[in-house]
Amino acid sequence: MQEKLLGKYLTLQEFCTCTQTYRNYADQIDPYPKNLEETIPSLEVLCQHILDPVIDYFGKDRFQLTYGFCSKDLKRFLSQKDPETGIKHGRVDPSCDQHMAHEKNRNGKYYCDHLGAACDFRIVGMEGDRLVEWILEQELPFDSLYYYGSDRPIHVSYSSHPRQNIWAFTDKGVPTRKGIERWIEQLPQASRLIFSLCLLHSDGGSN
Repeated sequence: MQEKLLGKYLTLQEFCTCTQTYRNYADQIDPYPKNLEETIPSLEVLCQHILDPVIDYFGKDRFQLTYGFCSKDLKRFLSQKDPETGIKHGRVDPSCDQHMAHEKNRNGKYYCDHLGAACDFRIVGMEGDRLVEWILEQELPFDSLYYYGSDRPIHVSYSSHPRQNIWAFTDKGVPTRKGIERWIEQLPQASRLIFSLCLLHSDGGSN
């Protein structure tokens, strides 16, 4: 199962073991999904619609997956602080970031109601803003796209009902639309309408 190809290039093992936190605590973390029947297909369509086209164009050697699937164990460790630095190992928000795909909590509820699957990646030698522009130019059917800065990986998700939400984040991790207006304008008209409705629902339409 670990060597199962999710698409043309990436294995389940690569998708589940790429984080630095997993590498640091591999002997204490089970990185694999439990809801195989639903989570594996969600990872496969993420690869099919988003990652395979990216790797087709840029090549596997330049593609760096920095955060893929988040298991329950990995979630627990990402939420903890490093005992020496006091800094959390990572940022995790399973209710909306889609890294846990179709996994369920102890009550049988999905961690993320919107479902889908997500990953963070970069292209070696390419700034993040240019990568975002390439994705928009190719009209890849992403669900959410998060831009953290030109020297950081980007976050991209896919779901069966792509919302095509784009957000930038401040240095403090606060989502913002400032500075990305040109990207929003590049979305198809129907996607811009959905995006506007999502903004009205999430923040009352404030700037």
